[in-house]
Amino acid sequence: MHKIILESEISCPKCGHKKLEEMPTESCQFFYQCENCDSILRPKEGDCCVYCSYGSVTCPSIQENTGCC
Repeated sequence: MHKIILESEISCPKCGHKKLEEMPTESCQFFYQCENCDSILRPKEGDCCVYCSYGSVTCPSIQENTGCC
């Protein structure tokens, strides 16, 4: 069993701002507001959460191969 990474650097596709965030382990995060430009990020089609779409690391449930949240 491999160690689950709980931090991911999320990158705003609108302004390029990056921030290291702690991912939730009990649910997926469907919305994220960029603190730089206030854009509301939503998962890309086919992704389960904003971390899978815009993060440096996929969400814990994908890392564990348990599917989307």
